[in-house]
Amino acid sequence: MDLDRIASLLRQAGEDDPLEALAATAQARQELERLEAVEVRRARVAGRTWAEIAAALGVSKQAVHKKYRAGLF
Repeated sequence: MDLDRIASLLRQAGEDDPLEALAATAQARQELERLEAVEVRRARVAGRTWAEIAAALGVSKQAVHKKYRAGLF
């Protein structure tokens, strides 16, 4: 994950051309989803519970477990 890439995409999301801004927004969302998945995996490997991860993400334990459990272990 390249945080500089995400920052660049977020800057592009403020472009005057709405189509360019939309494309940058979509790409930034994809990068952030990947980054979130990596951090969830790191949290689980570090022994964090689904409840702790859910609290950090501001969602229910069930929501985070459903979204990430299949791809992790």
